[in-house]
Amino acid sequence: MKVIILAGGWGTRLGQITETIPKPMVMIGRKPIIWHIMKQYSYYGYKDFIVSAGAKAHVLKEYFFNYELYTQDYTKNFATGKLTPHGESEHIDWNVTVVDTGLNTLKGARIKRLEKFLDGPVHMVTYGDGLSDININHLVDFHKSHGKTMTISGVHPPARFGEIQEMDSKVMSFEEKPQTSVGMINGGFMVFNREMLDHLTTDETCDFEFNVLEKLAKMGEVMVFKHSGRWECIDHERDMVYLNNLWSSGKAFWKK
Repeated sequence: MKVIILAGGWGTRLGQITETIPKPMVMIGRKPIIWHIMKQYSYYGYKDFIVSAGAKAHVLKEYFFNYELYTQDYTKNFATGKLTPHGESEHIDWNVTVVDTGLNTLKGARIKRLEKFLDGPVHMVTYGDGLSDININHLVDFHKSHGKTMTISGVHPPARFGEIQEMDSKVMSFEEKPQTSVGMINGGFMVFNREMLDHLTTDETCDFEFNVLEKLAKMGEVMVFKHSGRWECIDHERDMVYLNNLWSSGKAFWKK
């Protein structure tokens, strides 16, 4: 089972932060968010990744191609060309395929353009900007239990502003960015049967959420795995700051 990570968007709402890097390369601690996403999947045993690159695809390609250099100190002897790394490189046993699926390609076409890399009946796909404490094994078990074409993960989005807790007009506390108690959105972390690809085309205008998912839902072929835990995505600079604060304070809910 392979994991597709959709990493081709422009990330324009992040402003200057994504002028030189794609959004999945925004750093949380000393690693890009796409690394954190992959660590979560690999914790549950899913280590075969296909990165669907697009905008600034070269940055993703360079990062994974030169992973050891990005994660280790080194000495280079320019006379001999010898490169000597310092310290132990963090061990990962992933298989990572990075594919440039087009600059302005919509998500449906990006997935379709990866079809030749997908062997087997069931695969997963997620966005390159979202983190959660979702149990991937439970998600896969749920998908296999219902026999439908697609499973999406329903999550409660965080409130964009803090909430005031009051009693008789007296402020009792301030709650920063709580999860909302009602309403769900598609938080990524999706599982699909191979036949879903038959509903996609390689035309760059082929959308995913507002095309294929809607059609499959009307056919009764989409189920939702309801995740009641934590979920966050990087959409604005404040989200990046918030997630970095969680990481640096040891409160990263997605860390295993």
